[in-house]
Amino acid sequence: MKIHSLDTGLFKLDGGAMFGVVPKSMWQKLNPPDANNMCTWAMRCLLVEDGNRLLLIDNGIGDKQDEKFRGHFYLHGDDTLEKSLQKLGFTSADITDVFLTHLHFDHCGGSVVRRPDGALQTAFANATYWSNQAHWDWAVHPNPREKASFLRENILPIQESGQLQFVDPALGVPAALPMLHDILFADGHTEKMMVPVMQYKGRTLAYMADLLPSTGHIPLPYVMSYDMRPLVTMSEKEAVLRRAAEENWVLLLEHDPTHEACTVQLTDKGVRLADTLRIAEL
Repeated sequence: MKIHSLDTGLFKLDGGAMFGVVPKSMWQKLNPPDANNMCTWAMRCLLVEDGNRLLLIDNGIGDKQDEKFRGHFYLHGDDTLEKSLQKLGFTSADITDVFLTHLHFDHCGGSVVRRPDGALQTAFANATYWSNQAHWDWAVHPNPREKASFLRENILPIQESGQLQFVDPALGVPAALPMLHDILFADGHTEKMMVPVMQYKGRTLAYMADLLPSTGHIPLPYVMSYDMRPLVTMSEKEAVLRRAAEENWVLLLEHDPTHEACTVQLTDKGVRLADTLRIAEL
């Protein structure tokens, strides 16, 4: 099995929203904001080669949104999902499985593309798309607070294509995804977000999605205002980080603008950053 980090571009989000109740005087040292209080974040996906399977975990924001939408998030950088795949010798047609941690636009926007005639179609014609029933229902019938993150054009064409399959939390990892060791379900950020866990070169790797967006979010109070249930996030994050420290997990970071992955350690102040590393170094 081989694992690759895929950069799909950078975007900006409000620093206060990303760090919640933490004062700006503290979080600005972690990710300095611009004049509009916006901080730069990555949209880093994961590609897993395993035999004849090619699994893509999340896929960034995509490129089908209009300029007004894109302007809200200051998309920048030269990286795209297509370019990152090409560097590895792959195209979208090679992807056999797309695992969506959750359906917020910056995680699943690349799932669907707009054809020249304006029609929408799935970006990965030969892939099975994986979500779970509880989160899918949550996304297609969104609450008013989260509605802006669930874009119908990113979601409904997947189901209409017939390529959608659901992970059953009671049954664990589907047999079709043998490259995954486990799937953790988290309800703080959004309903039933999935955190895939893998065994790789003797290490346990967890792709943390929005349970841990960056190294700056390791201290427990550093919870995004985007989270639907922040106290639940704190509890879920504490449990995973403690286990990661005790078992020396590698945590793969989707939004950290600098670091692809990290390890954590137990200290007298709680769990803290141990080391940062690149996936290619594993």
